[in-house]
Amino acid sequence: MIFQHLKGALMVENKSNMKGRVTVYSVPGCPHCTQAKAALKKLGLPVCEVDINKHRELQTKVKRLAGCSSVPQIFFNNVYVGNNEDLQNLDPQQLEHLVLLVREEPVPPDAPPVPERASDVSEAMRNLILKLYSDHLSEDGKTVDYKAVRRSPYYEQYCELAVQLQRVELLSLSREEKLAFFINIYNALVIHGNLRLGFPKTLWQRYRFFNYVSYLIGGEVFTLQDIENGVLRGNRRGTAQFLKPFSKNDPRLRVALHDVEPLIHFALNCGAKGCPPIRTYTPQDINNQLRAAAEAFLENDDSFMIDSMRREVKLSPIFKWYKADFGGTDEKLLNWVFDHIGPSQKKLSLKALLSAGNVKVSYLPYDWSINSTD
Repeated sequence: MIFQHLKGALMVENKSNMKGRVTVYSVPGCPHCTQAKAALKKLGLPVCEVDINKHRELQTKVKRLAGCSSVPQIFFNNVYVGNNEDLQNLDPQQLEHLVLLVREEPVPPDAPPVPERASDVSEAMRNLILKLYSDHLSEDGKTVDYKAVRRSPYYEQYCELAVQLQRVELLSLSREEKLAFFINIYNALVIHGNLRLGFPKTLWQRYRFFNYVSYLIGGEVFTLQDIENGVLRGNRRGTAQFLKPFSKNDPRLRVALHDVEPLIHFALNCGAKGCPPIRTYTPQDINNQLRAAAEAFLENDDSFMIDSMRREVKLSPIFKWYKADFGGTDEKLLNWVFDHIGPSQKKLSLKALLSAGNVKVSYLPYDWSINSTD
């Protein structure tokens, strides 16, 4: 066995100096996979392990490249080595050549596919979204020039990049990364859906739109409803839904937040004028970003008004539709609003009402017309 006669000649001291990668397609519990990875580890090589059961979208391409569906299947950059036995029986000169290849050559475009890091794809998509927004979004983030977006070369690049979402790895995301990733994806998907299918104008059309428009992310389909209610609301039933988005056996349930995050309601934009402004979010300091979005939303009289004479607080219907997220009762809802509104006359007026008690809560009209600049 060549791995028993290395004599240290091919040992790599620092993986960070490697430009390429070794890709190993495997499944959990496979002894041959374990042996192959152990041998590669002795060489100090940067191994990208892909669980082929988890990433079913890659199975067909790997089978085509390897000529079989057994595991492990091993590639040095774009060079196919074979299974564990093939790796162990490599000629010393062949092995040296392959190690040098991975050390000195970057991963080529025709290398075998691997799951993309969600954070990397998210950042690339966010950069494209920012370019689209800077050119075609109003300064206050409330309206979109859809016709101009459709003509933009950045939109074409975005559509191409959206295809890569099927290969992202979601389970490793932190709470903050999930929030930023799925909020940005949701808002972009709404625009994408409006451009492809047209803006929904009736209640039935809206129901179909939010339960149909979707991306393939990490090998699973996520509709707009799945993203909002399944992931970001911790798998809670949405408006007009009788069941939770994800059943207990649904693999997407592993991606869902453990608890609902009420602040997402001031970041998600469904394409209507009554929605909060469109912005992009980053994992770093996202809690403060979301609090700022909530504070800005509550400053707007279209979202929050106080009638001191009638002892009445008027709120956006968003607070009615998702009342459970804000405590479930009028008292808890009003306390939540008080805690999240910025220093202002509104806050002082609300404080006075809450101190006296017996406050009426009502809801303002919602503008369902499209947020288009036309």
